[in-house]
Amino acid sequence: MNRGKGTGGGRGGANLPALRGYNEALLLDLLRSAGAAPGLGRAELAARTGLTPQAVSKIIARLAAEGLVAEAGRGASTGGKPRTLLRLVPEAGHAVGVHLDRDELTAVRVDLAGGVVEAWRGPLDFGAGPDLVVEAVLAAVVRVCARGPAAPPLGVGVAAPGPLDWRSGVLGRVTGFPDWAGFPLREVLEGRLGLPVVLDKDTNAGVAAAGGPGGAGSCVYLHVGTGLGAGLRLDGAVYRGARSAAGEFGHQVLRLDGPPCRCGGRGCLEVLCLEAVARGDLAGAARLLGEGAANLVALLDVDRVLLGGRVVAADPEVFVTGVRAVLAGRALTGEPPPVARAVAGVAQGAAELALAPLFGYA
Repeated sequence: MNRGKGTGGGRGGANLPALRGYNEALLLDLLRSAGAAPGLGRAELAARTGLTPQAVSKIIARLAAEGLVAEAGRGASTGGKPRTLLRLVPEAGHAVGVHLDRDELTAVRVDLAGGVVEAWRGPLDFGAGPDLVVEAVLAAVVRVCARGPAAPPLGVGVAAPGPLDWRSGVLGRVTGFPDWAGFPLREVLEGRLGLPVVLDKDTNAGVAAAGGPGGAGSCVYLHVGTGLGAGLRLDGAVYRGARSAAGEFGHQVLRLDGPPCRCGGRGCLEVLCLEAVARGDLAGAARLLGEGAANLVALLDVDRVLLGGRVVAADPEVFVTGVRAVLAGRALTGEPPPVARAVAGVAQGAAELALAPLFGYA
């Protein structure tokens, strides 16, 4: 396969007719990444992808005919005719993201730029079993799409507690909910919705929300809610592991003789942290979270640490400050990675996973 190499960073395009879909996704991703900037010209798109200007023009014409790309004005002249700038059309499509927590369901509808245009949240009993939860998901999707465009969503992303196999869409033995083991949630939802469905762990959706389908760099997303887990983005891609089991961050043992955890172990970070939260010691919970984060940073050397989940949202400053202090105290070389609260939620990240194929990150 003869792939072109761009000179301005990013993925390279491919000058072969059979790869038209790949190249379309590549250009859409570049235009999406430009965000609210004035736009990108055809020559710049060609330089960044390694595609010929003729190939870029043909692809842009197709995307414009589909309503996905539009002109964004004129760029500054460099002596010749001012270049035409191009932009992604966010309202040209949408996707739905659903976050299944143990006691709450959150659903959002996002546009192609990832902006939330509709949101809903309600109670959920995950322990009630698959049948009732499936019905709750269907109702939530209908609710957030009711005031949307006539065209159906491009897909639905569902974020659920792990463990689960994101390739097959089948849940594992979710801690505390053994009845879910082996349930083919993705297949059931696709059959009921008639739409593509992506199923992933809530923590993977959380880290996907940090930078869109193909966000750059390496980071870790730490989620503190009814459970505790981590999502990993390594070298720009969500890392799930060979068995979809990466990110079981909460079940690292910090105290050998500690209290029993619902996973069957003792002294896990999750049980210690959530016990501190339950007794109102948020500063102590933040320090424990920081110790776990420091272990992860020492192992993976990530660029940044993001914190999310309802517990963090209740007092983000306490958690950001506490985790930052532990990382600074345990830094082995140089400055520790920055720590911040995640701006986007898990449901939004689930929608990003549903949009990923459009931008070439299936």
